Amino acid sequence: MKRSSQFLKELNKESEVTRKMLSAVPNDKYDWKPHPKSMNIRQLTGHIAELPSWIKLVMNTDELDFSKEPYTSPEINNTNELIQLFEKHLAEGQQALENADEALLDKPWTLRDGAQIFSTEPKADVIRMSLSQIIHHRAQLGVFLRLLNVPIPGSYGPSADENSFH
Repeated sequence: MKRSSQFLKELNKESEVTRKMLSAVPNDKYDWKPHPKSMNIRQLTGHIAELPSWIKLVMNTDELDFSKEPYTSPEINNTNELIQLFEKHLAEGQQALENADEALLDKPWTLRDGAQIFSTEPKADVIRMSLSQIIHHRAQLGVFLRLLNVPIPGSYGPSADENSFH
């Protein structure tokens, strides 16, 4: 199987879980955060929703330089807007993988802020990291939701909220 096909398969599978988790966010909790150093729910869920678009970014560029393209969080105010943002970026990531040139996956991609280089890795590794970041931040969101006493949807099986044995 081509690497791009494997990434697409994984993205599609993880998108099912991500969609359920994002859909559980209450509309009145977007400014909430569990700790002063934490992102608020708006920032965290916006980041999760945008991560699939990193696939397109990586496939179509050789770097991201924050000094030239400063990051701004999307302004999400409700769960409907959040899901729309996720679906838009998911479609971008899926299309980039469907049309991927396998040879590009071995080319280096750099993340930097001007002269400060954070990483230079093969594009395939950055795509792998992007998929892992979706899972990582989705788990963070699960903790946030648990602290808010919001029922958690299952990820790779039923959650404690869905499991009838608890």
